[in-house]
Amino acid sequence: MDGLDPVSIGVVAGLAVLAPLVASLVGRVAKVPLVVFEIVLGILVGPSLLGWVDESGFIDGLSEFGLAMLFFMAGNEIDFKAISGRPLRRAGLGWLISLVAGVAAGLLVTPSIEAGIVVGIALTSTALGTLMPVLRDAGELSTPFGRAVTAVGAVGEFGPLVAISLFLSGRSPVTSTLVLIGFVLVAGLAIFFASRGPYPRLHSLVAATLHTSGQFAVRLVLLVVAALVVLSIVLGLDMLLGAFAAGVLYRVLLKGGDRADLELVESKLEAVAFGFLVPIFFIYTGVTFDLSSLVESPSSIALMIASVVLLLLVRGLPGALAAPPGAGRRDRVAIGLFSATGLPIIVAVTNIGVAESVIQPSTAAALVGAGMLSVLLFPLLALGQRRRALGGRTLPPDSEVHVPVEG
Repeated sequence: MDGLDPVSIGVVAGLAVLAPLVASLVGRVAKVPLVVFEIVLGILVGPSLLGWVDESGFIDGLSEFGLAMLFFMAGNEIDFKAISGRPLRRAGLGWLISLVAGVAAGLLVTPSIEAGIVVGIALTSTALGTLMPVLRDAGELSTPFGRAVTAVGAVGEFGPLVAISLFLSGRSPVTSTLVLIGFVLVAGLAIFFASRGPYPRLHSLVAATLHTSGQFAVRLVLLVVAALVVLSIVLGLDMLLGAFAAGVLYRVLLKGGDRADLELVESKLEAVAFGFLVPIFFIYTGVTFDLSSLVESPSSIALMIASVVLLLLVRGLPGALAAPPGAGRRDRVAIGLFSATGLPIIVAVTNIGVAESVIQPSTAAALVGAGMLSVLLFPLLALGQRRRALGGRTLPPDSEVHVPVEG
């Protein structure tokens, strides 16, 4: 089978098991997000260093599906009712400021308008799919602080996807806008009809197959993701927009079901996403990371360091606008650091830029490297600031599995 490398598949599977073990050991000293270890291990075994894993069409396909599932889970996690109002408005305002500042910064550091737009969009992203597990483990999902971070992350994932569809699709802005409106109408109608539930027969079928080989709920998820991803691709939009919308649609569709059943469904989805597909995406991101282009060019290293600073300035400062009323300085700093944490969309945007010959591979490597550093450093620093704001007190992890049962 073309692209099927048994050695690479075995190594990637082994790294997926090794990464949480390493994270657990390091976690006794410092709480570092799991994705950092997945990426670093991928770099270690990839062509840039040990060469145990080569680029593979089969693993690349799984990686793309893993990225889609990461955005699906992000859309499925978001409780828009909880973040509506002030948090979402402030987060939206902050993202618009980030977009203007990001494009301006991109035009200053790149030789063309197209390259400046690519860099600018990359700088406006927030890795909500990466931050949600961090917030859950810290017991912050339901706090005003956690809702502010969730709002910033929701806008920081959806906004760049819209910008990609408008400015990097290769079509005129007017045509891109019309196509995007068409997608929003189709997805919006689907979400509207799904919200007319509950649907007792659907919930009965889900419950009846939870412990059988049918697994209707999981299969339905794969269908919803595939349908909206295919729709976005057919319309020439970024597939992640469809994956994100699929998460929102599925959350609404299952609203009103039995809580115990939905908790079990959610655990199954997390197993498929975070136990299988998402780790492959992050490990393969490390495997395909062009380390040689980065280390062989002093200017690329300088750009990577500058991009880390730009993430803080362009995304972090405006993101802090979403801080809840009465938030202290440390909480605002923490929200800014969480806001500046970006990687998945940076990977997606730079891949488009390189494929279209808009940016150089070395520029893409610098931006992805900055994204990796942001994932490594910013959540760790943010959690430290949050703990100090709480007077050293830590919250218990959110014990309840997120289920869409609110009205």
